[in-house]
Amino acid sequence: MRNLIAGVSGIVFGVGLGVSQMVNPDKVLDFLDLLGTWDPSLMFVMGAAVVVYLIAWRIALARQVPLLDSRFHWPAPADLWDGRLFGGAAVFGVGWGLVGFCPGPAISSLAFLLPQSVVFVLAMMAGSYTAGLSRPGHLALEEPEPVIR
Repeated sequence: MRNLIAGVSGIVFGVGLGVSQMVNPDKVLDFLDLLGTWDPSLMFVMGAAVVVYLIAWRIALARQVPLLDSRFHWPAPADLWDGRLFGGAAVFGVGWGLVGFCPGPAISSLAFLLPQSVVFVLAMMAGSYTAGLSRPGHLALEEPEPVIR
């Protein structure tokens, strides 16, 4: 059941990215170009995403356990703010600004068979794998110690 819900959620997310044109690098780059051809329409997409997330977060906080698991898997406070987070955010922002793709829309854009989508996704996979190698145990399938809330 968990995999079915994850699959349906992924499809809905991908379709939403397509409908909102977040899979179009030119649209994203125009949104980021504040002093040139700025296109503010993606603010509505991002604003709607924030509203949905805030509602879902409040619902999650009100529950004792998640719907499809026996416990919540919250990160340890020490894992929230570290150099990897800031480094990853910087790489994400630079990549998004240079090519107009971030991971979700890049994967969704593979449906259009654009060469730049394929190159981006392959580079993203290589970078993710390399980052996992730099952190001992990061690629292991064992679960970290639970954090009690």
